[in-house]
Amino acid sequence: MEDEIDLDALASKRTSGGGLLNSTANMANSILGAGIIGTCLPYAVRQAGFFTGLVLLVILCAVTDWTIRLIVVNAKLSGGHSYIDVMNHCFGSSGRAAVSFFQFSFAFGGMCAFGIIIGDTIPHVMRSAFPKLSTIPILKLLANRQFMIVLCTVCVSYPLSLYRDIHKLSRASGLALVGMLVIVFSVLIEGPHAPSELKGDPSKKFTVIGPGIFQAIGVISFAFVCHHNSLLIYGSLRTPTLDRFAKVTHISTFISLVSCTTLAVSAYVVFTDKTEGNILNNFSPNDTLINVARFAFGLNMFTTLPLELFVCREVIEQFFFSHETFNMQRHVFFTTTILFSSMFVALITCDLGVMLEITGGVSATTLAFIFPAVCYIKLCDKQLVWYSRTKLPAVICAAFGLIVMIISLFLALAKTWTPEGRTKLCV
Repeated sequence: MEDEIDLDALASKRTSGGGLLNSTANMANSILGAGIIGTCLPYAVRQAGFFTGLVLLVILCAVTDWTIRLIVVNAKLSGGHSYIDVMNHCFGSSGRAAVSFFQFSFAFGGMCAFGIIIGDTIPHVMRSAFPKLSTIPILKLLANRQFMIVLCTVCVSYPLSLYRDIHKLSRASGLALVGMLVIVFSVLIEGPHAPSELKGDPSKKFTVIGPGIFQAIGVISFAFVCHHNSLLIYGSLRTPTLDRFAKVTHISTFISLVSCTTLAVSAYVVFTDKTEGNILNNFSPNDTLINVARFAFGLNMFTTLPLELFVCREVIEQFFFSHETFNMQRHVFFTTTILFSSMFVALITCDLGVMLEITGGVSATTLAFIFPAVCYIKLCDKQLVWYSRTKLPAVICAAFGLIVMIISLFLALAKTWTPEGRTKLCV
């Protein structure tokens, strides 16, 4: 059918396509890669309250599923081949510039965060596994934060990032998903066995509404976003159709919801009011299974990082070189520049602080809820009123996203006035 091949140009841009399993692995890893900062989801449940947190997880996952598919629908309605094309069709050069900025900032911020996590997890695991490592002159580099960031980025992330075809990352994505399962089950198993002094107050376990519900919405929204990858993954399908992409989206978001909910609930009910932003920090540094989880966490980061680099590079190609043919020198130049720029930020920064919250939380909300909805409203039959059955869900989604974005930005800026909100440098 004609409506099933409107975006075949996306697939023809790549040398070959992948199957449903490959695309599902990439999408699930894209969600969980950002969301595994999702080790902060137990903290989001603490902020929102136990029951409210669970409701938010389900609702935001469902909305995410819908808006991911809405981006592809928008691409078909507009005849565009990318998120940038869609926004350009709907809102001209201002829309093109806006989505390019938010896509790049979200993906680049994610790359920086992943590099920081590598530096915060892998050296810690090496020191725990090999206590005498620091006494050996050459091998002690393996316990050095900066050295491990450079080693993992150059030897693993960089070669993966040089691929042109996103579906070729599916094996790395599959390994990252295995790492996610290791993290979930490690927390699930070790949580009840944590020393009593590390556990929280059991009387605060089943709260209804917490004081930080808006912060929780921002965190959970960030955790489920993969909209900046959606058209890349759609185009990587061997036969890109709406039905096949819907299957990929449903399976990926369901896997993500189950994993995130399991992690959030199993950790929160143990640590309650003591739940930290990174749940792995709640455990003893000598816990063997949790150290395996920390290693898996770091591993997940440098296999997920190339997915975000694909987005950064695609944004630049679409914005500046959309009418030019592929150029290998340009491909290598932008891959190298983007990757090593993010690595530099990770090397000197222990905590991206407020700036990451702005470029991450605000960009995530805009890409996930506002842009897909407003584009759909714009592309729909102009004779339909905004409260019609066709447009109303998109209107509600856009309004919700705008409210969350404003509150997230306000909270991030307000945090700059507190000592903990100031960026920490590792130099």
